[in-house]
Amino acid sequence: MFTGIVEELGAVRAVERLTDAVRLVIEAQTVTADVHHGDSIAVNGVCLTVTDFAHPADGHAGWFAADVMEESLRRSALGELGPGSPVNLERAARVDSRLGGHIVQGHVDTTAQLLRRTPSEHWDVVRFSLDPAIARYVVEKGSITVSGTSLTVSALGEDYFEVSLIPVTLRDTILGTLAPGDLVNIEVDIVGKYVERLLTHPPTP
Repeated sequence: MFTGIVEELGAVRAVERLTDAVRLVIEAQTVTADVHHGDSIAVNGVCLTVTDFAHPADGHAGWFAADVMEESLRRSALGELGPGSPVNLERAARVDSRLGGHIVQGHVDTTAQLLRRTPSEHWDVVRFSLDPAIARYVVEKGSITVSGTSLTVSALGEDYFEVSLIPVTLRDTILGTLAPGDLVNIEVDIVGKYVERLLTHPPTP
């Protein structure tokens, strides 16, 4: 489980394209400081398992490798990453720490396209397309995860939603450099899914 509070911006070092999967090697400083084999790290909101790694040493960033299976490639934009691509990174949440964002599983539902961004003096309002398949789970003032970043829906339309990005989010995540047409990974709030399931599939007497 994650919280959607991005810990650092990493960078893709290498991409190895396999028959039905991709192996990513990502350089990072913070999330590799205490990394171990089998750890979970969210990469642009997708929960990946560390298969190989090196801790930071002698002023050099560490790195970790992870395999991305076909299902994750189909539902997310990870397949578009290449060497040098920046990525949002977050280690799995600790049970003894504060939940700063909201409950994020790292199980991406779909992608969305950045439609437009409206900058102001202190923040940007960013509009994304809204996939009809998940529209019922998106509510104004509710939580949504955009490429691993926990955000609040500030406006909602039939085929779009908007979020407002504060300076720290613009500076410390990939959302600050996205341009219209770019794809992001979307995970809706899991609570809505469970409520819907319980209401539509009541227990058998």
